[in-house]
Amino acid sequence: MGTFKIEGGHQLKGSITPQGAKNEALQILCAVLLTPEVVTIKNIPDIVDVNKLIVLLSNLGVKIRKTEPNAYQFQADDINLEYLESERFKIEGGGLRGSIMIVGPLLARFGRGYIPKPGGDKIGRRRLDTHFEGFIRLGAKFRYNREDHFYGVEAKGLKGCYMLLDEASVTGTANIVMAAVLAKGQTTIYNAACEPYLQQLCKMLNRMGAKISGVGSNMLVIDGVDELGGTEHTMLPDMIEIGSWIGLAAMTKSELTINNVSWDNLGQIPSIFRKLGITVEQRGDNIFIPKHEDGYQIQKYIDGSILTVADAPWPGFTPDLLSIVLVIATQARGEVLIHQKMFESRLFFVDKLIDMGAKIILCDPHRAIVIGHDFKSILKATTMTSPDIRAGISLLIAALSAKGTSTIHNIEQIDRGYENIDERLRAIGARITRLEGN
Repeated sequence: MGTFKIEGGHQLKGSITPQGAKNEALQILCAVLLTPEVVTIKNIPDIVDVNKLIVLLSNLGVKIRKTEPNAYQFQADDINLEYLESERFKIEGGGLRGSIMIVGPLLARFGRGYIPKPGGDKIGRRRLDTHFEGFIRLGAKFRYNREDHFYGVEAKGLKGCYMLLDEASVTGTANIVMAAVLAKGQTTIYNAACEPYLQQLCKMLNRMGAKISGVGSNMLVIDGVDELGGTEHTMLPDMIEIGSWIGLAAMTKSELTINNVSWDNLGQIPSIFRKLGITVEQRGDNIFIPKHEDGYQIQKYIDGSILTVADAPWPGFTPDLLSIVLVIATQARGEVLIHQKMFESRLFFVDKLIDMGAKIILCDPHRAIVIGHDFKSILKATTMTSPDIRAGISLLIAALSAKGTSTIHNIEQIDRGYENIDERLRAIGARITRLEGN
């Protein structure tokens, strides 16, 4: 188990470029299974979860060639479907939540797709019903082996239909879209997710020959085609990492430029951080965060009531940044209510912040009130363990702002979502050391 040793309390300075989007990568990489032709993907983040998926695709028979840093060519012209029912696949597929998204492409192209119960963050229930209900609506037969938690769908041919999703699941929508592009007839998906990463997937599929309309809305109409061809695709920057760097700059009172952020795809992110009192300047396609020497003040609603920051489907605020918002609020002037609607275990890391001196009231598994210190009481260094990706980066930001030397164990969780994070932070002045575990 790896460890970070962090000497906090130092201002940072310089610029940092966000990696390619993790959540987009997990969808885009699975889409290469839809064609036997070459697909080139650029700006792929070099992180644990994505690399695990690339290995899984290779074991499935996809030919993979790295063409340059963060860029690969994929060709799925000789797929080994027997691997899907092997014990090896049950282990490798079960260790990565993103593996669920191979099912839609495999079902569409080969008539069957299997997956063990996926792993991932322990942040609460993350059900798969939306995925499989969509496949069933398209004509697939579903089976589930309760003994070894193994899911399967099979179909001789998928047929388009109308479906109203029970939730606007991003991965569920992506999986159903990838199945529907090769189905016979027209498929309409209402209450579809419309996040930028889902839009990216649809645009890529259209370049491959798919016929998807309504991209960016919550109603997608897909006219099935017989086959798809190759393409080239460049992934967006990771909006969660962008939000992380905004929070880091504010908490350490640092001047920081975040490069190439794709402003048009940030949605509510700049607005929410501004409501927390943080200056977020647009300079071309970059974000500039000045030093907040005098701190930052949380806004109230126009009637004087406490600000609430809650997650919601796009174009609402992403749940993946609520942990960052919570940490930022610990040093703000004022109070904020954090409402994490989607996952009931994601706020449980606040006990570690309370140990560092933060004033946080955990109301229930979904809500926490943060009373800011206004930097009059600096967080204290401590030893902690990262429970998941987003809590891990939040604790890292807290440690970089704290007085003294902190230790964070289980940093493999952070590595799952952030590329070479210690090297990139050292480049802007952070005092962070990676200690390899036994």
